[in-house]
Amino acid sequence: MMTTPMKKLGIWMDHSSAHLMEISGTPIETRIITSQFTHDTKVQSLGKGENLMHNKEQHQQSDYYKKLKETILHFDEVLLFGPTTAKNELANLMKDDHLFAKKRVEVRDADKMTENQQHAFVKEYFSESHITGKTNAI
Repeated sequence: MMTTPMKKLGIWMDHSSAHLMEISGTPIETRIITSQFTHDTKVQSLGKGENLMHNKEQHQQSDYYKKLKETILHFDEVLLFGPTTAKNELANLMKDDHLFAKKRVEVRDADKMTENQQHAFVKEYFSESHITGKTNAI
């Protein structure tokens, strides 16, 4: 009986964009999902009132995380990494959702990186996690 290979995804993210890297072949290709809440949106909303700005930010951030969760559903193992708390916020949303119960998700801190650095970080993580079998899954 053949087992299907685990589908792996690395996501470097902050609150404005997520760089998705599927580990299935060489070279790794990066797809970017962006949050609609930009600095310009924030400035426009602030001019209309702080409450409006926070409501708009929460709604657009929620859409951003929803798009990421829809993509993650197609993978078995996911590495979330980046310089802000966005990765933790997304991991917490997934932890509370039964659809992600069987997903292996790891959260790691990382600085801003070039695309090549992101690819190297993801390759190294997935090669190490398979050798040691270690994970801090959600």
